[in-house]
Amino acid sequence: MTGSLFGGMHDFFHSSAWSAIRAAAIVFAILLWAATVYWVRKDARRRVARPSLVWLATLVGAVPPFLGPLVYMLFRPPEYLEDVRERQLEIRAIEKRLDERERQCSVCGAEVGADYLVCPVCTTRLRRACAKCGRPVEPSWQVCPYCETPVGSEPVPLPAKRQPRRTTRSSG
Repeated sequence: MTGSLFGGMHDFFHSSAWSAIRAAAIVFAILLWAATVYWVRKDARRRVARPSLVWLATLVGAVPPFLGPLVYMLFRPPEYLEDVRERQLEIRAIEKRLDERERQCSVCGAEVGADYLVCPVCTTRLRRACAKCGRPVEPSWQVCPYCETPVGSEPVPLPAKRQPRRTTRSSG
């Protein structure tokens, strides 16, 4: 009985059906390996700028079959080059907006120059003048960068606020 069981298995493994199944499995394994190598190359091109490193990553992904992509995934850069560029552009845009915001009056929003002492629209004091050369000095500066005069620690005078009108009630 066991002889017929093993005889049947022996016949199956020496049949043309088993040869076809084995050939299909080998072709599938080769295609799967080629697909993983292609994926590693495609992913490396999106993450690595230097072509020589892209080829090295592809080689690492190809040489130990099916283990190479796992090794590549452990050591690949964490983000795409496109994402890095996009983030850098966003940072530049934010810096530009902040720079433009500094060139606006904080009270009325009018455009002011970097060397303005007061806003030409609402007369808000933006910076104080150096006592010696008269150039604009930022509040945090300890010395005038133009004439090397020490900047006093007196507070920047603010524009005078209008007092609300008092209405007198007529007693009657």
